[in-house]
Amino acid sequence: MTLEELGYTEELENYRKDRDLDAFDVGRIISEHKERYVVRTTIKEYDGEIIGNLRFSAQNRSDFPAVGDWVAISTYDDHKVLIHAVFPRKTSIERHAVGKHGEKQIIATNIDYAFIVQAVDRDFNINRIERYLTICNTSNVKPIIILSKIDLINDVELSNLTTAIRERVKQIPVITLSNKSQDGIDSLNDQIEKGKTYCLLGSSGVGKSTLVNNLSGKEMMKTNTISASSNKGRHITSHRELIVLENGGILIDNPGMREVGIADSADGLETTFNTIVELSEYCKFKDCTHTTEIDCAVLAAVERGEIDQSSYENYLKMEREKEHFESTVAEKRKKNKGFGKMMKNYKKTTKMKRN
Repeated sequence: MTLEELGYTEELENYRKDRDLDAFDVGRIISEHKERYVVRTTIKEYDGEIIGNLRFSAQNRSDFPAVGDWVAISTYDDHKVLIHAVFPRKTSIERHAVGKHGEKQIIATNIDYAFIVQAVDRDFNINRIERYLTICNTSNVKPIIILSKIDLINDVELSNLTTAIRERVKQIPVITLSNKSQDGIDSLNDQIEKGKTYCLLGSSGVGKSTLVNNLSGKEMMKTNTISASSNKGRHITSHRELIVLENGGILIDNPGMREVGIADSADGLETTFNTIVELSEYCKFKDCTHTTEIDCAVLAAVERGEIDQSSYENYLKMEREKEHFESTVAEKRKKNKGFGKMMKNYKKTTKMKRN
């Protein structure tokens, strides 16, 4: 297998030469779990660990390698490598880290397309689809919606669901399939391009791991059934993993995400809810919040039924989340700046006392 078949590009090679990294080998992170990495090269897979300088120079968690990253490496054992540098990311799918204020979690990097997987039974939720779309639009990743488990409903019900999606989500491909009957798998496989990287996004239990197995033709991922008591999916994939398919496509599976927190996603929200954004230009007030103001073009459109009520409420909720995240980041930076200033003054005072 060549680096190009793993997704390597001329731009990455130029960066490698410009930064004098050509003395190192090149690999791609295919698996990561609590700072334990698996790196794939043209030869084989290695266990990887980052060098101390890379660890101590990192400003935050996003500076560490993530699945999909290209890295400069050196071999120090038959099955082990040191990671010296992370190459620039073409794209990075991120969300607000669960339970951590003002921090982002990288889902995967260097992604071309994202498969947003929703089951047609208990998981179906267009609000959640819009959340995933916002994350994709923020990251400049092309989204494709996949409705799984279509064997559980009839054709009329499926038609109603796809219609409901297309009424709220414009110009995004919607593919329907059944992992059980294999219906739609070939159609999805035909759309996967050689050398392009695809990421699976969705909640636990929607059939992502089974889909990986069906697309690869192998038992690549463990699968499990839905809990009968809670009707919720059990977490099977515990970490992200990159897989090269027989047709040349590159697939990254992810753990199921029950929470899809919105981070700094201004551009993503504008793209996902472009109708609301366009109408806001006609509001009486430039800083209109589209909630209680008079002569609000968005509220008027909602009342006329031109904008779906649920979509409008989903937009407001994500806008509040974005603002909260941004204010948290600003507060965190202010504290760090204040701490830095305090340390600087302390060192200065200590130096003066010594003199």
